[in-house]
Amino acid sequence: MIDYKSLQALLEKRLQIIANTDLRDANPDEQLQQLIQVSQKITQWTEKNKGIPQQLNHFLKQSSLNKALDFIKTAI
Repeated sequence: MIDYKSLQALLEKRLQIIANTDLRDANPDEQLQQLIQVSQKITQWTEKNKGIPQQLNHFLKQSSLNKALDFIKTAI
């Protein structure tokens, strides 16, 4: 069974990091490192879970994070 809750948490974390303007202004290198780490975890999740719906896979490949979150919340 695919654990969509962990993907949801990773997507929400990435959006939080992007929205953290205080971190961006104070330490953009740290924000970039956090984005890289969470992005790698999203990629690992995607590689581990090959049986996901095609539309969700498309949103993840295109970095359409809000669309991916909406898909998870409504379709899964």
